[in-house]
Amino acid sequence: MTSSDSLVLRVAGRPVGRYVTRPELPARLAPRPHLHPVTTLAGTAVTEVSPADHAHHLGVGVAVPDVEGHNFWGGRTFVRDRGPTELDDHGIQRHTAFQLRDPDGFVEELRWVAAGRELLRERRTVAVTGLTGTAWALDFTFSLTNITPDPLSIGSPATNGRPGAAYGGFFWRARKEAAAPEVFTADREGEREVHGTRADWLALAGAAWTLVFAGATEDTRRDPWFVRAAEYPGVGSSLAHGERLAVAPGGTVVRRIVTVVADGRLSRAEAAALAGKAVTP
Repeated sequence: MTSSDSLVLRVAGRPVGRYVTRPELPARLAPRPHLHPVTTLAGTAVTEVSPADHAHHLGVGVAVPDVEGHNFWGGRTFVRDRGPTELDDHGIQRHTAFQLRDPDGFVEELRWVAAGRELLRERRTVAVTGLTGTAWALDFTFSLTNITPDPLSIGSPATNGRPGAAYGGFFWRARKEAAAPEVFTADREGEREVHGTRADWLALAGAAWTLVFAGATEDTRRDPWFVRAAEYPGVGSSLAHGERLAVAPGGTVVRRIVTVVADGRLSRAEAAALAGKAVTP
């Protein structure tokens, strides 16, 4: 453990991730708790924070570009018929408290606040576990509850008129290297084929590391994957792919993604086996 503002997650005594609860960032980056750096067991970093290409990408966390018109993703907001636009519409995720805090995981309460008003309350549960001598798993669950008296809806640039940009939800900004990472699922390969599809698992393989993302609940598996490889390496879920996601007053949206973090480049069979092992209770 570290200070009250961050903690270190460990697998078999090895540090594999640092969680920052109160990042000091400008408002336009939509400040939010996040994991960075996340590393393989051999110590290879597999996340980035505020890279030159997208300063609002913050390691591993939950980011949503449109919650009832408020930007919890950071950067410019996509406006229908105008395109990406600089607006003063950014929200912030505020760490409230840890309900549990151990070297192998935590349970955290957060408040999603915009324009002086709390819109969502989140419970975030994160756990790490070893899988093999060269791979471990990050189990990440978030529950978003509408605490307002009115219905809320979650959108994306895609639902606001930008095809192919249905990002919003769990998001992992991976390490950028000289060559773009490989992307594959059980039956598809390449960014063009994998982006926007539904698959039980998806792998992103860099020079000496592989990340395997697996939806661990029925609702999570229904969300299409958002994938970038050529422009930058990033993988996330799409809470609002084809239409806005409505959240009634008192209603809760729950998603769980388990990510295998492995040294080396995994084959399709190896990725499938580790994904299966990671999500098995």
